[in-house]
Amino acid sequence: MTVQVPQGITEDDIADYLVHTPAFFERHAELLATIQLTSPHGQRAVSLQERQMEMLRERIRGLERKIVEMIRNGQDNVAIADRLHRWTRALMLTTDATELPAVLLRELKLQFLVPQAGLRLWGVDTAYVDAAFASGVSDDAKSFAASLTQPYCGANNGFEAVRWLDEPMTTASLALVPLRRASTEAPFGLLVLGSPDPTRYSADMATDFLARLGEVAGAALSRLLPTR
Repeated sequence: MTVQVPQGITEDDIADYLVHTPAFFERHAELLATIQLTSPHGQRAVSLQERQMEMLRERIRGLERKIVEMIRNGQDNVAIADRLHRWTRALMLTTDATELPAVLLRELKLQFLVPQAGLRLWGVDTAYVDAAFASGVSDDAKSFAASLTQPYCGANNGFEAVRWLDEPMTTASLALVPLRRASTEAPFGLLVLGSPDPTRYSADMATDFLARLGEVAGAALSRLLPTR
């Protein structure tokens, strides 16, 4: 049955009255048992109390999903922190500076499950100029690294740095991370991470963590630069 609202009184007026007159349902408690609403889970009619319970259950389920997501994110963050700790510790325990690039790449691939990784440095101390990690870098690659204000992530568009990987032809996506001794200085190297998965390093992904990796790597590898 459709109830007609008296002329001049709107539904908003009724709602406002009920909100500001909580004693109304105390004086007319029998109405709570007679009001029938349509269930969101079908066309059956339910009481006001049952409808409220359904709304509460939906809200609780939504909160439970959010809690599960927060727990999962927390666990993921702890796992990432542990990997970063182990990687940083391996760098700190490397006493021979010439071994740093190899240790950095090996542990990076191991801890973060990176399929391929490579790097090149320039402007290194004369004791390391003949090392493989300090050779074969063009001026274009150095200029490109200097232009990066944050790590590049995206498709393999034929960057020179891809050739520093063991299997460049299998690389579909990559991340390019400039290496600096300090954030205010020009880069002295470039770290490249490659994957055959075209979605592993996408253009819309956040780069904050990669930037932190670059800062740690730059600090560690700065031992290969000339002493100031």
